[in-house]
Amino acid sequence: MRLPELQIAHLKPRFPIIQGGMAIRVSTGRLAGAVAKEGGIGLIAASGMSKGELEDEIKIAREIAGADGIIGINIMVAATQFTEVTIWAMEACIDLVIAGAGFTRELFSLSKKYNVPVVPIVSSIKAAKISERLGASAVVVEGFEAGGHLATEVPTLELLKTIVGHVNIPVIGAGGVGDQEDFLRILDTGVDGVQVATLFSLTEESNADIKWKEHVLNAEKDDMILIQSPVGFPGRAIKNTFLEKLNNNPEDLRPKSCDNCLKHCSKSFCIIKALENARLGDIENGLVFSGKYFYKIKKLLTVKEVFNILLKDIENR
Repeated sequence: MRLPELQIAHLKPRFPIIQGGMAIRVSTGRLAGAVAKEGGIGLIAASGMSKGELEDEIKIAREIAGADGIIGINIMVAATQFTEVTIWAMEACIDLVIAGAGFTRELFSLSKKYNVPVVPIVSSIKAAKISERLGASAVVVEGFEAGGHLATEVPTLELLKTIVGHVNIPVIGAGGVGDQEDFLRILDTGVDGVQVATLFSLTEESNADIKWKEHVLNAEKDDMILIQSPVGFPGRAIKNTFLEKLNNNPEDLRPKSCDNCLKHCSKSFCIIKALENARLGDIENGLVFSGKYFYKIKKLLTVKEVFNILLKDIENR
């Protein structure tokens, strides 16, 4: 099969592959740079980062990616510092901004001011068309099989059929890529590109602790569950002691203090702390987000190996 040629505004990666931005600090400069070096689009998960930290991670990514590498950020609209972090990234000459976990018109105003392409993550034809009208350079259409926060119960392939061909900007499919067959099924819908997260989270270049990676690799298919995130969206996570506590003694997890890092939060537990605990290797007290098809991945990979898995013999298919 012939790979589509993904072009987002003036940006044209060698391969139509975007690495999902996985918070908190799973996707940092090392991972984003390695993906960009291989010819995809690498994303730094910027939510929760300080200005100095973000600038450092962008610098690391640029050094790894080389002159032609495309580096973007992923940011949660739900974050209190959404505007500040987005401006910091744009002032640091980031190539593009992908925004999810909410929707805001402010993103498009910043895009015009700084001349940086923006790509909202959407889960409906209505949101896709609004994004196009407001000036989005592309949309990431994320279906139910994705990891982390979910804005729809519609499966990825079904959702893509309602959007591909109905907007005039590039459509990137996301959610449910555990192997090449999943990748090809999304491409077969006519998308311009595919966003891949879980495969890249289980690479040597991912910033997650080895205990985080081993927990995912050792989990069984039935260990995946949906939880209600304090952000207000369902979340897809892998069973662990933390989720047992959340189910059996939820009051014990209510934070005693709050940094107000999210615009809207039920405060049922501190999701930022839970994600960070797991990312640092404290699996018992952390939340491990992952895509539905994590169980198809059998070993720790490198970014280069992920590209080989997705693209092997693809021209002969």
